[in-house]
Amino acid sequence: MKAANASGRSLKDVLAALEPELSEMVIGRPTDSPLQESFDAKRVMHSGVGGFPLPRGEWQSHWQAALTNPGTGAGRSAYIHIPFCQRKCSYCGFFQNFCQEELETAYIDRLIAELKMSADKPYQSSNPMNAIFLGGGTPSALSPANISRLLKAIHDYLPLTNDCEVTLEGRVHDLIPAKMEAWFADGVNRVSLGVQSFNTKVRQAAGRIDSREVVMERLRALAAYNQVAVIVDLIYGLPYQTPEVWREDLNALKALPLDGWDLYQLNLWENSDMKKAIDAGRIPPAATTQEQAGMFGAARNRLDGWPVNQISVCHWGKTGRERNLYNHMSQKGCVMLPFGAGAGGRLDDALIMLERDIKQYMGRMDRDEKPIMMMLSLHPLTDIHDAVKHQIKQGYLDIAGLAAQFDPRLTELNALLAIWEERGLVARQPEIARLTTAGQFWYVNLTQSVLECINAMLQGEWSWEKQKVAAQG
Repeated sequence: MKAANASGRSLKDVLAALEPELSEMVIGRPTDSPLQESFDAKRVMHSGVGGFPLPRGEWQSHWQAALTNPGTGAGRSAYIHIPFCQRKCSYCGFFQNFCQEELETAYIDRLIAELKMSADKPYQSSNPMNAIFLGGGTPSALSPANISRLLKAIHDYLPLTNDCEVTLEGRVHDLIPAKMEAWFADGVNRVSLGVQSFNTKVRQAAGRIDSREVVMERLRALAAYNQVAVIVDLIYGLPYQTPEVWREDLNALKALPLDGWDLYQLNLWENSDMKKAIDAGRIPPAATTQEQAGMFGAARNRLDGWPVNQISVCHWGKTGRERNLYNHMSQKGCVMLPFGAGAGGRLDDALIMLERDIKQYMGRMDRDEKPIMMMLSLHPLTDIHDAVKHQIKQGYLDIAGLAAQFDPRLTELNALLAIWEERGLVARQPEIARLTTAGQFWYVNLTQSVLECINAMLQGEWSWEKQKVAAQG
């Protein structure tokens, strides 16, 4: 969505001149209930302004050129994608492949080959990795033999720091001794589990397998090994997840021997099985965005009384064992090398996405070719964007610091913060502005608006993004 040319006008004047519908989307609306009513819904799934597509014919040469230099050494990570799931979660919009032992083994063969193919190149070998993230899909679904040989290859072909955080994503159903002991033996030190809810009925509607009792038992068994940081994800807004069920979910976090957790808003994708089941009347509706806001507020009120550390607007650490290092680095825009079908990453000067289709991926690996599906050059203001996204994800914004580091014109953003302070989304202090509970719930919208205002002020890019990211209103 484009705005009129605003060349030579202050940000304050431009914001004041926005049409009412556009103003509500970018700034929000004045209300006595900012948590529920500042915006109608998320306007983007992930905040950002992207980059610019590189010609397909340049992808391989660009990748090969990047490999020949050491690159920056200020924090590095690797993302390794495992595109298999035992079952499809009903809310998922990104499912790739069901588990098949023969296909899994063939895939791991190629994934190891991908790790090896650039292991001797300066870009991969010269700077150690601070964090490795095995995501999916469901990495915990891999057999003990396949996860063991993959983890060994990671240690063989990626340089790791002594304190490298090695995270494995998974689901509780896979917490069995043979699998867990394979993870521990080969260096996994953080396990992140998609619990989503402890309530059996809610879990079943979401396509989860195990009952509340099994989930609690297996999480305690994992923690009893004392080998890894144990992290769980909960989603709020699921069908059957009443306020009472949500309180029980939060109480379970306190009762269990966990090291941290994420609380995520449900995004109900139009093509998901859950949306189809709701439309057919087989399960009740998911929570509206406004009801989700109430659930987030209830969680914040509950957690504020606990001895926990809020690491970001959606993540909490319960013990000192949880560093959340990979996510912290990705928010800051550090280099992230991608490996595996569907993996995404970031080079010093480009964003990169690998082939999602597993057969295409394996075929290109058999041709000894990095299976790139997309490559974008970074936006000219990427460093500023990264700093803003990182700050807001941490729950604050330091306009004076950003202006001093990047461009004095950024002080004009105070006009936007003044509006948000009046509307209960931020609380300004002498040095920084902190997001209120309402601001934290709407942080994606706030981030998107700040990024777009920065582009407008510094490059004359007056445009505003609007996506339909969720089916609920």
